[in-house]
Amino acid sequence: MTVAPRPRLVVATHNRKKLVELLAILRTQPGLDALPDDAIATAADLGVPAPVEDGVTFAENALIKARALAAATGLPAVADDSGLAVDVLGGAPGIFSARWSGRHGDDVANLELLLAQLADVRPEHRGAAFVCAVALVTPDGREEVRTGEMPGVLVTEPRGTNGFGYDPVLVPSEQPPGPDGAPGTRTSAELTPEEKNAISHRGKALRALAPAIAAALSSSSS
Repeated sequence: MTVAPRPRLVVATHNRKKLVELLAILRTQPGLDALPDDAIATAADLGVPAPVEDGVTFAENALIKARALAAATGLPAVADDSGLAVDVLGGAPGIFSARWSGRHGDDVANLELLLAQLADVRPEHRGAAFVCAVALVTPDGREEVRTGEMPGVLVTEPRGTNGFGYDPVLVPSEQPPGPDGAPGTRTSAELTPEEKNAISHRGKALRALAPAIAAALSSSSS
């Protein structure tokens, strides 16, 4: 009987779309570009329950998840916490983005509630940003956190089918210009995965953390 190899890195997510995005970003980085699928497991794969995220910042919640997963598995653990910060809402939904409507992970309900709250807000006041904190915690207690942001403007109706969460309503300000050279007007959900990863909050945070992840994996395999 073939025994499955032990994973070398565990990721604190039960969201498969987020995992695909995270791995696509990591595999563009030196030292992680050849990371095989069986070297990575998720909390869901290993049956590790999600801890209570009672931090008050993205960084605190990312560390809570990574610490719990590293302790439960004895493996280097990566966790992210991310959300949408809307200017006129004082940074909300923020850490409550995934459960803004009261039901965790209900993207449609979250979008509908947010758009209803902003229905009378003029375009020049619809600034917002995706914010992400990514944490790495190793079994020997080393901790690293990196953050990233993707600023933009919120549209009034969802557009696009890529991505997840609030992607259909944020037009990133850093995106490539349109065919006529004018500023890009696509939502994050209308960008290709490669385009989004190049400018996204999660991409920025993960690329900053990638050297520490590569070093942790090198140490764990030696």
